Amino acid sequence: MSFNPIGPMLSALNRLAGSEHLQRLGLYRPAQKIAYHASREGFRAVTTVGRQLASVQRLVSPARLQNGKPNELFDLSVSEEQQMFRDMAQRFAREVLRPTAHASDHACDTPEGFAAQIGELGLAQFAVPEALGGAATESSAVAQVLIAEDLAHGDMGLCVAGLAPIAVANALARYGSADQQTAYLAAFAGEHPPVAAFALAERRPAFDPRELRTRARQNGEGFVLSGEKTLVPLADRAELLLVAADLAGHGAQLFLVDAHLPGVTVRHEPSMGLRAARLGSVRFDDVVLPQRALLGEDPSALDYGEVISRSAIAWSALAVGCAQAVLDYAIPYCNDRKAFGEPISHRQAVAFMIADIAVELDGMRLLTWRAASRADLGLPIKREAHLARVLCAEKGMQIGTDGVQLLGGHGFTKEHPVERWYRDLRAIAIMEGGLLV
Repeated sequence: MSFNPIGPMLSALNRLAGSEHLQRLGLYRPAQKIAYHASREGFRAVTTVGRQLASVQRLVSPARLQNGKPNELFDLSVSEEQQMFRDMAQRFAREVLRPTAHASDHACDTPEGFAAQIGELGLAQFAVPEALGGAATESSAVAQVLIAEDLAHGDMGLCVAGLAPIAVANALARYGSADQQTAYLAAFAGEHPPVAAFALAERRPAFDPRELRTRARQNGEGFVLSGEKTLVPLADRAELLLVAADLAGHGAQLFLVDAHLPGVTVRHEPSMGLRAARLGSVRFDDVVLPQRALLGEDPSALDYGEVISRSAIAWSALAVGCAQAVLDYAIPYCNDRKAFGEPISHRQAVAFMIADIAVELDGMRLLTWRAASRADLGLPIKREAHLARVLCAEKGMQIGTDGVQLLGGHGFTKEHPVERWYRDLRAIAIMEGGLLV
């Protein structure tokens, strides 16, 4: 049995940073900073060793992450290790994402050096098994949901840009063959993971991810891919695309496509929301793919319905994080804003609206966490993922609208971030693919 030093290391650092003696001596903040940097550097050191080992061995069979063990009690409490990573994600959202969100939204691009900054967080470690240089031993949908929620609290567009490559890594870890994992997955555990994107949505009204017009047909020893995808994160930056297409005789399948192959045309298309994610379209004109491009290398290896459900969970987590940002911003604003000699939060209409946001937000969070926890246990998730997505899409849009309403005229200006959150939250109802836990 292999030993993963990350867990004990994080536990020790967490106890150090939370020591009452340090707080009495006024060393709490320095200790937190040491814990943050030490855990990050420790992650990088451990995974470097793992990558060196992985580079000299080839997988004989796919490396799959194990499901967690069910708890006899219903328990959604966050573990000590998960809390440590939440603290890191929250600090990153607060210090990196939030200050650059407005400029990134305006420029429809990520800030300079963003890929390196997100890489230093080591988020791909939750997707890459130990055998390939990562730190994952069990399915980590809950951990990824918690981190996605915290990053979306900083900015949803930048969060999508940061998590898009991990969607491809998750798909490779769950469904990829041994050869595909050896060729692609180990690279995601490095300091400079490849820019990858999961292309699922298509340009038509009422798109159903189970009825794909992008087609793949067998052609000798490989496939020919034709069709068009839209709303693809980092479309014009991606090196590797994970493309959903209908394979004749086998239904929906996923294909690994080199974005530089002949016949692949990419176009950046600025959108209403998620502008920092550089959403775009990708067209495939009779793109010739080798046999190994089929994820899993066997049509029976993929559970396409599970892919759709896991993507829905990821988008639900983003809705929770962004809706929480609206609530956290609206409460102090309404307490500080005065009208007729008193804070507007003293008005029942305002107070009730804020209370409704808090109630709906808790429902969104609980449904999302429940779906993620079932995914980690290997239980059916179609129903739970769909319920979470429906609630988060509907209530997320309502919370965005209420946030603008609570700020009145200020909510209509770019001086305050609620107008951006309003635009981003509307994406939850229409986005398919792009993310995967």
